[in-house]
Amino acid sequence: MFNKIVVGIDGSDMSEAALRVACDLAGKYSSELHLVHTPQPQTVAFAMGAVSAYAVATTMPSQSEVRAAGEKLLSRAEAVAAECGQTDVHTYQEVGDPAKLIVAYAEKCGADLIVTGRRGLGSLGALVQGSTSQSISHLAKCATLSVL
Repeated sequence: MFNKIVVGIDGSDMSEAALRVACDLAGKYSSELHLVHTPQPQTVAFAMGAVSAYAVATTMPSQSEVRAAGEKLLSRAEAVAAECGQTDVHTYQEVGDPAKLIVAYAEKCGADLIVTGRRGLGSLGALVQGSTSQSISHLAKCATLSVL
């Protein structure tokens, strides 16, 4: 039923829940998993500030810092997938609009399903403009699943 499953990864608890559901489905259908991360520099800046014990980061991270943080996050997601018994896992990251990039990647790899957490690390603006998972469900040309 699902040959390729794309999972939006942002490091939130909801994102991990979505990954675990996707792993369960991948196990049932022998699917490939594609983990997609679309790092947002402002989120990385906040995380860097929190890690270094500052409430707010004073500067935006460099492209290399954003990429390194994304690679770490994807490595953790790959470890969760492996813990769930999934070894056919591919990763991808690109900075930009999460919904558009996740849908574009799903189309490129021929995904049958996109799985996301219902609420991730999106900004306050997402409450007004709509969440990434809502945007994906409107843009996607394949099935979508939003996990609580």
